[in-house]
Amino acid sequence: MGNGKAKRGIPSKIEDFNSWYPFIVEAAELVDKRYPIKGMDVWRPYGWRTMKLIDALTHAEMERTDHEEVNFPLLIPENLLDKENALVARLKRAREEGVDPDDLRGEDEEGGFKKEVYWVKHAGDNELDIPMFLRPTSETAMYTMFPLWVRSHKDLPLKVYQMVNTFRYETKQTRSFIRVREIHFFEAHTAHADEDCASQTDRSRFGDS
Repeated sequence: MGNGKAKRGIPSKIEDFNSWYPFIVEAAELVDKRYPIKGMDVWRPYGWRTMKLIDALTHAEMERTDHEEVNFPLLIPENLLDKENALVARLKRAREEGVDPDDLRGEDEEGGFKKEVYWVKHAGDNELDIPMFLRPTSETAMYTMFPLWVRSHKDLPLKVYQMVNTFRYETKQTRSFIRVREIHFFEAHTAHADEDCASQTDRSRFGDS
C-alpha cells in the first residue's frame, strides 16, 4: 500500500498521475465529466454531499466571525470589465512583488480576466446595448455596491460572503476540481474603518484572542 503502483486496474499515481486522478474522481462518483461542455462537470450525489459538508463548515465559520451571507447577480456589465482586469492584475503583481496593492495604483496593467470571460450579448432576439459577462469572481460587482452601503463609520465593519458559481474560459487542459470552467466558489469581502479593525477581524477568524 502507498507505493503508487497500479492495483486492480487503477492507474499508478506516481507513474501516471494524469490517468490516475480522473480515474479516482470518477470511480469515487464525485463528478461526471461527460457533460457536453468541456470543463463543466456534473456533480454526482456523493460528490455534492461532500461539497455541502464543506460548505456547512464554511457557513459556520462565517457565522462565528459575524459575516452575513449575500448573493450577487451572475452577470456583470461590460463597462466594469476594465476595472475587474485592473484590480486582478494589480493584486497579482502586488502579491508577486510583496508590496501594498495601493502602491501600484495608476500603473497600466495587462492581464486579469479579459481573455477568460464568457460573454452574453443577446437577450432573446435583441442585441444588448451593453454586453455582459459571467462573473469570473465578484470583486467588481461587490465593490460597485459597497459605496452605496457604507455612508459613514456607523456602517462599518461591513462583512459579507457568498457561495456561488463563477465562470472562466480555461484554455488549458481541464481537470475536475483543479482546472474547470464552472467553479463552485466561496468568497468573503470586508470593509473596515482602519487597518487595526481589519487585523482584529483576521485574528478572530483564526481563533486568536
